[in-house]
Amino acid sequence: MKYIIIIFNITFLFSMTGSDLAIRMENRDKPTDTKSKSTMELLKKNGKKRTLKLINKSKDNSKKQMIWFLEPRDDYGIAFLKIEKKNEADFMNMWLPGFKKFRRISSQKKTDSFMGSDLSYEDMTNRDLEEYKFELLDSEALCKEDSDKKCYLLSSKPKDEFSEYSEHRTWVTKDTFLSLREESYDKEGEKLKYKLITYIKIDNYHIMNTLTVKNLQKNTSTFLSVNDIKINNHYNDDIFHSRSLKRMPND
Repeated sequence: MKYIIIIFNITFLFSMTGSDLAIRMENRDKPTDTKSKSTMELLKKNGKKRTLKLINKSKDNSKKQMIWFLEPRDDYGIAFLKIEKKNEADFMNMWLPGFKKFRRISSQKKTDSFMGSDLSYEDMTNRDLEEYKFELLDSEALCKEDSDKKCYLLSSKPKDEFSEYSEHRTWVTKDTFLSLREESYDKEGEKLKYKLITYIKIDNYHIMNTLTVKNLQKNTSTFLSVNDIKINNHYNDDIFHSRSLKRMPND
């Protein structure tokens, strides 16, 4: 039996496709929901820095997500809701307390910057397996330039005409199927963004705790640090509603 398993694993490695790898990444163990506090630092081309503090609640691998902004003072109470939907446009809504109104984010606007950061609204969503063309470019790519550890290198090309990207190239760990770093290309095939991701292990789950995004064309960067992470909070689906954005969470 031991030899059969070894042969199966070897066969699987040599026959793995980009879609196989994307499915493995999608199916890795994740908590049912999370709550966290985060700090987002935005560094502009002129060296000027802006710092935002926020609270995040999410469920189903962040397919349902709410974010409330605490700082800076001018942004206090601004809130964001995202509900990803299959076979139809995702629902995204912003609550703007200063104007006492909501602002819907349409599919055509998903390339816009999220709160002035190097993350677009598109970057805030998962990559639906049916909405991308996947290709395994390399099974022995260096995970990091200063490391001998090997990763899978996955190409993901969006099918959506409104996407700001033509391709993402992602370095994926072989043992845990986690994205470690990524290069994203614009519609002309020029390198647009570079991302670095680190994780913290809570129980048996790997949870992202830092994200660095560099816009190589604008020479700006965003650093997100995630703290006070709580998992499996038993959130009901009905809390992920626009009316919830008006109430700053106190739990």
